[in-house]
Amino acid sequence: MPTKRIPRVVWILGMASLCMDLSSEMIHSLLPVFLVSVLGTGAEALGLIEGVAEATASIAKVFSGVWSDHLGRRKPLVVSGYGLAALAKPLFPLATSAGAVLVARFADRLGKGIRGAPRDALVADVAPPELRGAAFGLRQALYTLGAVSGPLVAIGLMSLLAGSVDSVRIRSVFWIAVLPAWAAVALLALGIKEPDQHADGRPPRSLPHWRDMNVLPAAFWSVVVIGAVFTLARFSEAFLILRAHDAGLSLVWTPLALVVMNLTYVVCAYPAGKLSDRIGRVGLLALGLATLIAADMVLALGHEIATILVGIAVWGFHLGLTQGLLAAMVADTAPSDLRGSAFGVFYLVVGVATLVASLLAGVVWQMAGPPATFYVGAAFSAVALTGLLAWRIRFAKA
Repeated sequence: MPTKRIPRVVWILGMASLCMDLSSEMIHSLLPVFLVSVLGTGAEALGLIEGVAEATASIAKVFSGVWSDHLGRRKPLVVSGYGLAALAKPLFPLATSAGAVLVARFADRLGKGIRGAPRDALVADVAPPELRGAAFGLRQALYTLGAVSGPLVAIGLMSLLAGSVDSVRIRSVFWIAVLPAWAAVALLALGIKEPDQHADGRPPRSLPHWRDMNVLPAAFWSVVVIGAVFTLARFSEAFLILRAHDAGLSLVWTPLALVVMNLTYVVCAYPAGKLSDRIGRVGLLALGLATLIAADMVLALGHEIATILVGIAVWGFHLGLTQGLLAAMVADTAPSDLRGSAFGVFYLVVGVATLVASLLAGVVWQMAGPPATFYVGAAFSAVALTGLLAWRIRFAKA
């Protein structure tokens, strides 16, 4: 189906995601090396910072999703979340310790958590069911385009600042990253007009109670379980950067790891979402899990930089196959008047799993080395794949 049929709101949300992720990835592509090489922290501290940050984002999505269902409006929370993330960006260049970086990541990811569930619910509200996979895929593709651009800009700026010491170069890039974050806030504040009520015509509901979670069907809860196990397999991408640096990639070129990952991600995110509208979600998601197992094995067994970059590219391919599909599966299985709450619950469980995954990755990396970290990821991927196939047998349509 042609992309011109996708509602304008989805395009604006996607462009805002592009700008914000351009900013975030300019920072994130250099942050692991900044922590380890400039601030002198270890892999365990990196795992703690990344785990706490991502868990914060996911936990916050519960409350923002529930509140957006109560208001019957998504835009105020979406703009507030992007605004908080933009305010947090200057904290990164000002950081002088791992604790300061943790505060910056916490504030940044809290903003992500506030905007996440209402934004995804808004996509589901405005997109007709027959275009839902394509709409989520498009937003994810634009988001990932920003993720590709951010590390490339970081590489260019690091090269231009070659005469300065490493800490000054990295902090300068962090300061410049503030600008696209504020562009995202302006785009949303001025460009979004949301529907007055949910897509199916129902009026806004009263504030949901936790007892309302009993209304969510078994198919939804099964998606939550699969997503949690999947997340245990997919720890922070910061470890991909460290893996490339460990293999010999220089400081200036470490952002290349995220460029490679996000190139394959952006190429397949929209086609995968669109294809899922025609053939179903589960088969593509299973392919994504199998791809993640392959990526983990390459990253565990590889030694040369070229081999590690191939593994990172395959990792990006699995993201393109799965990220939009999991969101679409939540939308498919949740009642429309509890859609924000459903996304919130999903992201809460995934957030806890993210914290566990990143802490585990950091500990395994520190105690047994990089290959063991990716072997553990492959094992969790196999468990998630088994659960997904069981889900298909019970819930998926023929």
